[in-house]
Amino acid sequence: MDIPYTVHPRPDTGVYNAKMGIWLFLASEVMLFGGLFSAYVLLRVGADEWPHGWLNIPLGTANTFVLITSSITTVLAWVSLKNNQFSRFKLFHAITLACALTFLGIKSFEYHDKFTHYEITLANGKFADGHLIGKSRDFDLEKKTGSVTIHGYEVAQEVELIDLQRPEARHIQREEITIPAAEIKRMGNYGPWHNTYTAIYFTLTGLHALHVIGGALVIGFLWGPGSRMWKTDPERFTNRVEVSGLFWHFVDLIWIFLFPVLYLL
Repeated sequence: MDIPYTVHPRPDTGVYNAKMGIWLFLASEVMLFGGLFSAYVLLRVGADEWPHGWLNIPLGTANTFVLITSSITTVLAWVSLKNNQFSRFKLFHAITLACALTFLGIKSFEYHDKFTHYEITLANGKFADGHLIGKSRDFDLEKKTGSVTIHGYEVAQEVELIDLQRPEARHIQREEITIPAAEIKRMGNYGPWHNTYTAIYFTLTGLHALHVIGGALVIGFLWGPGSRMWKTDPERFTNRVEVSGLFWHFVDLIWIFLFPVLYLL
């Protein structure tokens, strides 16, 4: 039995089933991310201080251009199928997939940077901040043995670590600092548990990254084994590519909002 309206539009909606389905799904996605963006606004306006300069703007900008490029190539892949140019479809969809993997690679580098970045509260009331280089073999914070080495700097007050875009913060000299465990009161990296900012950052970008992974899996399938449908039902296969493209445009659009909100503001 053939499933109706997989190619031709329904008379009541004017679109085929899959296209109607993806629009309904994207409506639920808007509500999901809308709730998270609302949470971000409430957390920020309710905070006494909000971090600035904690994220790598050049990398975020690069990822923005990567996703914009992928959005263009996924349209070109669909247009190629409309023009009966299967080889060009394979090329443009391969570029889209490569862009998705590039985005995830850059984002994983940013995550690694945060998980290796430590804030250390010293026993003398000061704070050391920087990227962990290594620990001595006998390092044990509870037993106060050994030491850690970071590439960073030391400040007198924790508030000095909040706004890294202030003029005086831009001229801070970073160097290798070895800190004995006996002088460490507390230490922790910049993971989602660090503070409210990192919590909302990892929540928003992590959920977005999951959507990129999901979209990349679908694009990879349509580029690979799923492309066999082109020989048996080319119009339906073209519709599948269009539907996957609509989801991918939504993923790109979410990042266009995430980038200025998290990196620039």
